[in-house]
Formats: sequence, structure tokens, C-alpha cells
Amino acid sequence: MTESPNLLLTIDFNDPDLNDEENAEQVQNLQRELRELEGVETIEPVVDLNPPIRHKAIVSFLTGILMAEVNPANLKKLFAFLSDRLGNKPIKVKIKTPDGRELEVEVSSKEEFEYAIAQAEKFINKT
Repeated sequence: MTESPNLLLTIDFNDPDLNDEENAEQVQNLQRELRELEGVETIEPVVDLNPPIRHKAIVSFLTGILMAEVNPANLKKLFAFLSDRLGNKPIKVKIKTPDGRELEVEVSSKEEFEYAIAQAEKFINKT
């Protein structure tokens, strides 16, 4: 039995009620927790290669955006985790399959997460 190739997810969860520092802290906490979740192969903050000049940084992280490589069999578990942690906040998740197909879902409640999980599972099971 061969394993399915991993999916690439972009998770954008900027909370408008938090400032940049609080959002950055939330990203770090979520990143740490996701690293321990089964089926998440990699999880890294998205990097802005063109930071504002005023920061004088070579690279800066985009606040509230993580990139994850996830085993398709664990996608439902990842969505459930995100729903538990961020269920009532606006979140955008973009799923990219190994064959290049993309699905973007935007949710802001636990109910919408349930629907998004179903849509994502249908999407990744299409051939």
C-alpha cells in the first residue's frame, strides 16, 4: 500500500481584535501545537520576501499565516484542531494537491468548519 502524497496548506488566521505582536504570539503557539499533531509533516510561518523598507530586514514573517505540509489522511484531524483553537475567528485555508489543484475555504464559526471539512474531503478525493 502506498501513501498519498502530502497536501500543502496555507492557513491565514489574522485576528482583527489582536495587534501584530499578539497575532505573532498566536502564530508561535499554534505552530508549536501543530508540530505535535499527527500527520502534519512541516509547519512554518509564511515568509515575506519583500518586507517594508522601514524594517530593514532581509526576510520578515507575514503575521497570522502558516504553511503546512499535511498527510491527506489527517486533514480532518487538522481541521478539527483548528476549529477547536480558532473556531469563532475568521480563517482562510488554501489546500493545494500534489497535482496542482487548489481549494480555498474561508470560515468563521465551528459550523462553517464542519462544512469546510466535508468540502475539503470531497476535493482531495477527486481524481
